[in-house]
Amino acid sequence: MERAARWRSRTAGLSPYVLDTFLAVCSVAVSVWSVYNDDTHWPWWVYLLAVSTSAFLPWRRRASLALLLVGSVPSVVLSVVAHSANPQVPLYAVIGMYTVAERFPDRQRWTVLAVVVAANVIGTHSPNGALFSVLTSAGSFVFGALVRTQRQLVRVEAERAREAGVRAASEAAQAVAEERARIAREMHDILAHAVSLMVIQAEAGPLVVRDNPDRAIRAFDTIADSGRDAMVQLRRVLGVLKDPEAGRELAPQPRLAELADVAERVRRSGLGVELELADGLGALPADVEAAAFRIVQEALTNTVKHSGADRAAIRVRCSGEVLEVVVSDNGRGVPLTADRTVAGWSGGRGLVGIRERAAACGGRAEAGPGPEGRGFLVSARLPLGPAGVVERVGG
Repeated sequence: MERAARWRSRTAGLSPYVLDTFLAVCSVAVSVWSVYNDDTHWPWWVYLLAVSTSAFLPWRRRASLALLLVGSVPSVVLSVVAHSANPQVPLYAVIGMYTVAERFPDRQRWTVLAVVVAANVIGTHSPNGALFSVLTSAGSFVFGALVRTQRQLVRVEAERAREAGVRAASEAAQAVAEERARIAREMHDILAHAVSLMVIQAEAGPLVVRDNPDRAIRAFDTIADSGRDAMVQLRRVLGVLKDPEAGRELAPQPRLAELADVAERVRRSGLGVELELADGLGALPADVEAAAFRIVQEALTNTVKHSGADRAAIRVRCSGEVLEVVVSDNGRGVPLTADRTVAGWSGGRGLVGIRERAAACGGRAEAGPGPEGRGFLVSARLPLGPAGVVERVGG
């Protein structure tokens, strides 16, 4: 095997015509030597026939069936007029049968094999000679067929490897895109919520610092708390990027119990928040709990930034095997005829992130005007079992 591999490596850069011309020279040498060593002293034209039997070999890789048949005429004439001058193993016939089996279509291959075998039986003068000729032709054919099959398998494996490479590259690119989208959602949720509260409090602080110092102090405390909370969560996200092995320890996995702190910080901004957490929420899947937390956080951020509301209500409860999350406010809402309704999911990256988080857990989320067009309402249903077992809703 090693010698064959070395031979292939040495001959890989050679032109096929060079190799086939070398085979033709070898075949001519065998044929001429057979004529020369025959007991009969043959004239020059017999030597010319012996040379002509190998004339087609340099072009055998591109030879059509017609060219091959024309090239076989000298061998037929030589066999008829100077049978004893034929070599015991005609190299040109071996290479020709190998070429037919390895390169020609099935119908032509089997037709040529049948004709050659019949010619071997009819044109050979002895049973032993006929048997030897048939075995030589059939053996060359079988070897060519095996090489043909092997090359087809190699092509199939190469195509499979190419497809696997393309598929792996596509999956890797998809994984990178999904991870980037996940990190973008985390960064958006963390920064949008914290910065919104900080901006509102910073704008309110100078207005009340003289008339209501206590309220100003609470505003600055809210700014500090929001900043510290954002820094902690950002460290977790950035820690995952720096050290992938620390994913579980550093990955931000907020709990529903922390919603009380979120609600309190929002209350300090002047928005009244009612929080209703049903009992029995302590044993939820981590990904579902984190998604519910981020959905509530983003919904409150939108309320603070855009709604003009003075009150918001949060309700989180289990309904069978589904976690229901509802965040509503009494703000200006959105007109039913505008594009920023449920179907469009427009109006910012936050609402898209809410839908994506719900879908990642096998659930769904909706957003739009509240009852009778008043306020704004965000609702999500997240299955508590394996994603998609209870309810699988695509984007």
